[in-house]
Amino acid sequence: MDVFSSLWLGLGVAMQPINLLFCFAGVFIGTLIGVLPGIGPVAAMSLLLPITFNITPEAAIIMLSGIYYGSMYGGSTTAILVNIPGEAASVITCLDGYQMARQGRAGPALGMAAMGSFIAGTLAVVGLMFLAPTLAMFAVKFGPAEYFSLMVLGLTILVWLSQGSILKALVMACLGVVLGLVGIDSITALPRLTFDQMQLIDGLGLVPIVMGLFGIAEILVNIEQKLDRQIFEANVKGIMPTKEDWQRSAGPIARGSVLGFFLGILPGGGAVIASFLSYAMEKRLSKTPERFGHGAIEGVAGPETANNAAAGAGFTPLLTLGIPPNVVMALLLGAFIVHGVQPGPLLMIQQPTLFWGVVASMYIGNVMLLVLNMPLIGLWVQLLRVPYKILFPMILLFCVIGAYSVSNQVFDIYLMLGFGILGWLMKKYGYEPAPLVLAFVLGPMLENNLRKSLILSQGDFMFFLERPISATCLALAVILVLSPLLPSFNKKRQELATDEG
Repeated sequence: MDVFSSLWLGLGVAMQPINLLFCFAGVFIGTLIGVLPGIGPVAAMSLLLPITFNITPEAAIIMLSGIYYGSMYGGSTTAILVNIPGEAASVITCLDGYQMARQGRAGPALGMAAMGSFIAGTLAVVGLMFLAPTLAMFAVKFGPAEYFSLMVLGLTILVWLSQGSILKALVMACLGVVLGLVGIDSITALPRLTFDQMQLIDGLGLVPIVMGLFGIAEILVNIEQKLDRQIFEANVKGIMPTKEDWQRSAGPIARGSVLGFFLGILPGGGAVIASFLSYAMEKRLSKTPERFGHGAIEGVAGPETANNAAAGAGFTPLLTLGIPPNVVMALLLGAFIVHGVQPGPLLMIQQPTLFWGVVASMYIGNVMLLVLNMPLIGLWVQLLRVPYKILFPMILLFCVIGAYSVSNQVFDIYLMLGFGILGWLMKKYGYEPAPLVLAFVLGPMLENNLRKSLILSQGDFMFFLERPISATCLALAVILVLSPLLPSFNKKRQELATDEG
């Protein structure tokens, strides 16, 4: 079956009324989450994950995916109108988008952000459609050693790209791996790290942990801060960009799409780094770099394009290798597993309707987002007027309901609150939650592939170095871990981390 006939199969799945409904629900909620500061796609997907347990896998993944790439669209609205990024990847959009709003050009800024996001999102799906089958064929050659080394490299890249201290990020990754080992040993069937607590026999739940670290912690952080929202809604008119705007933005959109797609595939890359690097690249390539920060439309078009391309590209390693490149994809991996589906190189063979249905739904979702974002900007502006003191009790209520509904245990609520306090303390002392969550998801797979490899090699650790792909991944991981000892290499990493911060 070639790519186009497979896509036709996927369109048949995505166009089913129930899947269209959940696709619309996903992109609408995603846009709403992107518009409202302080929530984010991870917390929203965690809240809604329990309600997907009773629907088909196709509808569940389509909706959760829509929330993710939909939030990338909505995040630009608050960044441009209020100077508060609705989503982390829209931080850099504040610099020029808000200045354009102050100059009475909020409409073209919002229009270019929506059009650039649509173009990048569509191109990312095209890239996923053609790259995924090739990557899946290559991934079939992977054995336990290659998977173990690739996961080690992925975690190392995430640690290396994190803000601040590599040591702090490494501590979080190690803690995540340990937390992932709680429960029954998959080989010996003996309980470990359960401390004789029956609630821990099945391990720690992903949903309470993520809700705590990203939902409850974000509430606590936002309560401490006073946000001054000055909304330039009076200037939201003439949404379609001018011919000159398109001439200035054509290059940034093209470059942002390519840069975002390849950064989105890399573990630890993601939409945030893609948007910052796109902005830095456009400023460096511009003949008038002094315009950036003072209302340059290129400073909106490039980053918004890059973050949407990265969001779409993140599905490639998840669907083809079964390895999530970021926290959102780790949550999606959990959703796949809950529905009894294992993403990986055999997904296209064993579940072609699911794989191509999700891919096709992204085309439809991008069109829905364009229709939603252009005419409904006035509605999003009104939502920005809702005080956070009204929002946070509602978010807290949904967090409690979501955590309890997973397994109907009060223990999960306590677990969520505990990780919420931990997440709040982590933010105050400069520890990032992303390495912890990704390591928590990858921890069991990391351990299983390590033990399988050692069983195959009869305990010989040289087995990992004798296989070329495994040895290459481990060598790159070692170089990144030792990079702080190399001044020039460490300086480049600190520049990236500072830009992202």
